[in-house]
Amino acid sequence: MLILYNVLQLLALIVVGPLLFVKVILTAKYRQRLPQRLGVGLERQLAACPELPPRIWIHALSVGEVASSYALVKALRVAFPDVTLLFSTTTAAGAAFAKSTLGNQVDFFIPFPVDMWPCVAKFLDYVDPDLFLLVETDFWPNFLHGLRNREVPTVLVNGRISCRSFARYHRWRFFFRPLFESFAALCMQTGEDGKRMVDLGVSAQSVRALGNLKYEAAGVEPVGGEVCRDDFGIPVDRLVWAAGSTHGGEDEMALRVHQRLLADFPELLLLLAPRQVDRGGGLASLAEAEGLAVAQRSLGGGGLSVSVLLLDTIGELSGAYHFCEVAFVGGSLVAEGGHNPLEPAAFARPVLFGPHMEDFLEVSRDLVLAGGALEVADEEDLYQRLRGLLADKKLRQQMGENSLALLAKEQGATDRHVELIRTLLLSGRLKGDSDE
Repeated sequence: MLILYNVLQLLALIVVGPLLFVKVILTAKYRQRLPQRLGVGLERQLAACPELPPRIWIHALSVGEVASSYALVKALRVAFPDVTLLFSTTTAAGAAFAKSTLGNQVDFFIPFPVDMWPCVAKFLDYVDPDLFLLVETDFWPNFLHGLRNREVPTVLVNGRISCRSFARYHRWRFFFRPLFESFAALCMQTGEDGKRMVDLGVSAQSVRALGNLKYEAAGVEPVGGEVCRDDFGIPVDRLVWAAGSTHGGEDEMALRVHQRLLADFPELLLLLAPRQVDRGGGLASLAEAEGLAVAQRSLGGGGLSVSVLLLDTIGELSGAYHFCEVAFVGGSLVAEGGHNPLEPAAFARPVLFGPHMEDFLEVSRDLVLAGGALEVADEEDLYQRLRGLLADKKLRQQMGENSLALLAKEQGATDRHVELIRTLLLSGRLKGDSDE
């Protein structure tokens, strides 16, 4: 399987390599990040890293996975103060977010290698990890194979398998099963996730259902730091609703819904946070075309005298939810799998989302059953639900209390993950010993 993967990778590079090269040269975010992911400057970057183990390498794909790891990284820093923590991300947005939120917890931030064998070998030689923690997803064959060859214990934390992902993994299980079998432990969010992993042919002994770290991250503090209305130039008595992590199609819906809501709530402010922050300029033009006064956070704008504040920045949304009366979580009225509804729920805010919450199926279901969230079918339903909630403060408070009760009930996943990691550190399977 690995040989076939590398042969296909080489053929693809030959065929589309020139086009990829042009795209990298013309796209700033790729041009700046690709050399790092190829290992350029890695030896110099790691020169100050302590040579004595143990070293724990934590990897998160992007912003969402970084947010999921937040409580765990903080707990690891407390539980193992003498361990060197290294943290990597795949995307530039994830890297920026990780540095801004975990800078006081992590010893070194490093790029994640391109999954070509020379790059992987170089990274593993220089980083020389004693334990690798993968947050949720981002499975790369050469990298996982390299860890296994070096006998580096690898742990999947906060793992999940949606119905859509399970179908894909099952169809290509000859490819994915060896990847999953390379893990010393697969820590899944729910028992159902664990069962799906076993159904793919993975040994049940390596699968554990330890709970969802997202509940822990939501229950700690806003991942992006404390923010208040003053930071955004929003008067204390102004009604605010948020449309967070929106995708194309949802932005237009949110703006049209907001336009209608203004008839009943003239001072209402929409905090619109697109999933891709580089769409801010286009969305500003879209809002202006709808006749809405708009400001962009990335340009220093605030919500004092506008109807729409575009939160086109990284890392501020989770903290901003606490001064919104109601939050709609995007990626759910279009087929994108949804985004984390626990971020607004942690501030005792009513949460709305569409029917496409496949990536957060259990969390969204639990919030609805607990009375902290409502599923909306379409744009009209979103308008009607928002209108009702904005007019009923008592209902908003009750839904918020229901969410907090659910969060309190679901605590404990971080401690269970830390205890597993402690077992690995003390088991003698690592190259170094912990001082714990």
